[in-house]
Amino acid sequence: MSMNKDQVQGTLKDVAGKIQEEAGKWVGSKKQQAKGLKKQAEGKIQKGVGNLKQAVSDVRDTARK
Repeated sequence: MSMNKDQVQGTLKDVAGKIQEEAGKWVGSKKQQAKGLKKQAEGKIQKGVGNLKQAVSDVRDTARK
């Protein structure tokens, strides 16, 4: 099973958010930590949308067989 665009972008956004959160911790910036957490949440949501799209596609493909 390959990943769709939303799954890939969501995963990348989640990872970028984790990096941003950690960088904020290192420099003592609560603002950067919060931005990182927000980005992680957005990434998880986007990946969830991608997972849902993939599940619908898989069911549709199975029904056609």
